[in-house]
Amino acid sequence: MRVLVVEDEEALAEAIARGLRREGMAVDVALDGDAGHEKSTITRYDVIVLDRDLPGMSGDELCQEIVSSGALTRVLMLTASGTVEDRVEGLSLGADDYLAKPFAFPELVARVRALARRATPATPPVLTVGDLELDPAKRTVSRAGRAVELTRKEFGVLEVLLAAGGSVVSSEELLERVWDENADPFTTTVRVTVMTLRKKLGEPGLIDTVVGSGYRVPVAGTEAG
Repeated sequence: MRVLVVEDEEALAEAIARGLRREGMAVDVALDGDAGHEKSTITRYDVIVLDRDLPGMSGDELCQEIVSSGALTRVLMLTASGTVEDRVEGLSLGADDYLAKPFAFPELVARVRALARRATPATPPVLTVGDLELDPAKRTVSRAGRAVELTRKEFGVLEVLLAAGGSVVSSEELLERVWDENADPFTTTVRVTVMTLRKKLGEPGLIDTVVGSGYRVPVAGTEAG
């Protein structure tokens, strides 16, 4: 899951980013509306956590820009005001959800996850292929009833591949969906992560390499490559 946090209070922005990263999300940070707008036009985010009161382009303006672009990105708007009128105004701008400061971090995580499920074609709450089962909410993976311990990036790669429903996912898309903007696009990090993931999942192998295209986890109705 790829998330952008647009918040001008740097300490709060970094605290939110650290917390979301601990939940296995790839998180970028922008400290003003203009930077947030630039990042949102370059990268496809599942969710943008957007402070309403920003220097430069306001949160309201940025929200409207995101909505008018037709992107599937979902917007969780943050504000210091929790009045009904303020919430209604924020939602009327196109925000998908609204959270008043101060907030409980577990609630923020739950809202971000709920919005992310709406940012892409609907997927089951638990992803399964054969004897493999991945639960995004509980952050657990098992195969044939045996728990499989994965790193955050391995879990993220597997989640994206399973959610693709047998379609091929390129290395570039995996890098964009699972890593943040600091990832070097010219490294072998995706290939190495897939290699270690395959070892942990065991035999028979589940992840196919489609030469020149990327990776996939075949499901019923797709042919193994």
